[in-house]
Amino acid sequence: MELNISNSKHKVELADNIFACEFKESLIHQIVTAYMAAGRAGTKAQKTRAEVSGGGIKPFKQKGTGRARAGTIRSPIWRKGGIVFAAKPRSYKQKVNKKMYKGALRSIFSELIRQDRLVIVDEFTVDAPKTKSLLKVFNDMGIEGQVLVVTNTVDENLFLAARNLHKVNVRDAATAATDPVSLVRADKIIVTEAAIKEIAELLK
Repeated sequence: MELNISNSKHKVELADNIFACEFKESLIHQIVTAYMAAGRAGTKAQKTRAEVSGGGIKPFKQKGTGRARAGTIRSPIWRKGGIVFAAKPRSYKQKVNKKMYKGALRSIFSELIRQDRLVIVDEFTVDAPKTKSLLKVFNDMGIEGQVLVVTNTVDENLFLAARNLHKVNVRDAATAATDPVSLVRADKIIVTEAAIKEIAELLK
């Protein structure tokens, strides 16, 4: 398949088996879920009744106080007592094989092309590390909303110009080819010709 380069009269040739794949919603959902789960810290920790301090003796006598009988101050029903089902550090990572991961990303890129959300340019740079310079480029291109800019190597001026814009993300090709969440979330994806070719090689 051939796609037009936005700011040039040339076209770029892309493989149909990578950028013209069937849309597989269930597979994409599985990959996005796994990617987000892998980003969870999993460091939450609570103490059970065996781990909280105190409770070596019976807090008060069994009878005659008018209170409910109690054997330890570490009981979960007591203030500062232990937690019944205490959370412990754990990993939320889900196992996904490479073939499935690549298949999902091919499906995502194919759907982005079908929805005209992928804009290919020959290069994408800004003259100075200033936010207004980047905004001017977007205005000239008619780009708005959540934007993902993908280049083969992240230019420092571009990165500094974009970091103050909460709806703009800048990624290199290698990172974008393994980040399904950023691809799905973006309204428009601006990718350079060199980057799309690198992505094609990574998704073979």
